[in-house]
This record gives sequence, structure tokens and C-alpha cells, in this order.
Amino acid sequence: MNVPIKFIALTSCITLLALGGCHSPVVNATIVNQSGAQVQLVELDYPSASYGVSLLDSGASYPYHFEVHGSGKLHISFQDASGGAHQSDGPQLKEGDQGTLRVTIGAGDTVQWQR
Repeated sequence: MNVPIKFIALTSCITLLALGGCHSPVVNATIVNQSGAQVQLVELDYPSASYGVSLLDSGASYPYHFEVHGSGKLHISFQDASGGAHQSDGPQLKEGDQGTLRVTIGAGDTVQWQR
């Protein structure tokens, strides 16, 4: 059976496009606790949504990925081991942003944002 070259080329192109597929732009975020103590009620707000974790032990991290819809500043809030409330504003995100984000809770409950 002879298969025309054009058919093979077309089939190959369609297969490559399907395998490549489309992907939504996402931000791969990680919250890291380097404060030396457990933190609680950790919530990261980003444009159009938020996520969080109830407890994050010292030295632990919490990964998450999300799509950005709209635009706005990042914001994190958490409680220290004695129940004191803390918060910090982070960088601005806009719809379609992607990449990595590392939010580190440090000694003295300081917050560092890295993009």
C-alpha cells in the first residue's frame, strides 16, 4: 500500500500540534516558613482568588500553582505561634503572568517576595 507523502506530512504535523498542545499561563508559587516557629492560617491572595494552609511548620514549604485573572497586588496574611496577626503586600500581577513566585516568611515574621 502506497501512502502519499503529503498525507504522512499532514498527519505528522497534526500529531506534533496535538502533543505540543496549548497550556494556560500559570504561576508556580511556594510559601516557605523560615521563621523558626510554626505559622498558622497562612493565606495568599492573588488577583481573583486566594489559597492557603492552616499550619506551616518551621522549615516547611507549601507549593501551589494558579492562573492570574485580572490584575492586582499579591497579599499574604498569617498568624505567628503566639497568635499574632501579620500581613504583607507583594508585587503586582496582571492577567497572563506566569513563572515562579517564592514567598518566604522569615525571622521576626518578615516576608520576602521573589519572582
